[in-house]
Amino acid sequence: MGTPFAFFALSVVRTERIGRSLMRVTLGGPSLEDPAGGFRSGGRDQRFKIFLPRPGQDRAVVPVEAGEQWYARWREMDPEVRALMRSYTVAAQRPGEIDVDFAIHGLRGPAARWACATGPGDPVTVLGPTEPDNAGIDFRPPDGTDWVLLAGDESALPAIAAILEWLPGGTRAQAWIQVAHATDVRWLPSAADADITWLIRSGAPDELVTEIAAARLPGGRPYAWVAGEAATVRDLRRHLVRGRGFERRASTFTGYWRRGATEEDLLAEHPS
Repeated sequence: MGTPFAFFALSVVRTERIGRSLMRVTLGGPSLEDPAGGFRSGGRDQRFKIFLPRPGQDRAVVPVEAGEQWYARWREMDPEVRALMRSYTVAAQRPGEIDVDFAIHGLRGPAARWACATGPGDPVTVLGPTEPDNAGIDFRPPDGTDWVLLAGDESALPAIAAILEWLPGGTRAQAWIQVAHATDVRWLPSAADADITWLIRSGAPDELVTEIAAARLPGGRPYAWVAGEAATVRDLRRHLVRGRGFERRASTFTGYWRRGATEEDLLAEHPS
């Protein structure tokens, strides 16, 4: 498995509010219709990078000509000029279009503000996969997995939804999804034997951890995929690995965001 990625010049096709906490932005472009060398999502928790213009710019400033050295070149650029870079999940892909779901979070972040203000025709630059089996997919249950545990908050909802849709029939899955409002709850299609628990955030600490800790889990060899706020993911990893005996190497734990930190803060901490 390599890392086949390329830059794609896309534009906004439409936007749609899906629940109180999520805005869906549909992107389109000819490169999404090219079956060879175009944008090719592998499904599941397929992530890609989206580059947004700074205030006053009509398009994102990205070193697309730098090839594999794009990240080093982007880091060298003036932070006040270079595009804002964010990582997102492909919520769905159809010929000529991809859907991206943005957690609004009270419009505190620049990506949320962009998603709510953008409209058809606005240009967008993304860095996405050109092969369906790529390093932007983390959901990889090992052979011999008997059942799957999924858990996360709004930021992980697009990935959880895509994973559930990807799972083959007969797969046993238990999912816990924490959202801010009852209107964020929606039907998630899946051929799997999936038990989905929705948690409406009440403000109490560690609600997701407490709910899973109290749950009766199936027997057999599990695979856990957990994503969302970093501290919650850490606590769930500790509970599942130390408390429940999950194999650390046979699970995926990803902090999508950290309370009180921007993505720029996280990039500064982990520059490579």
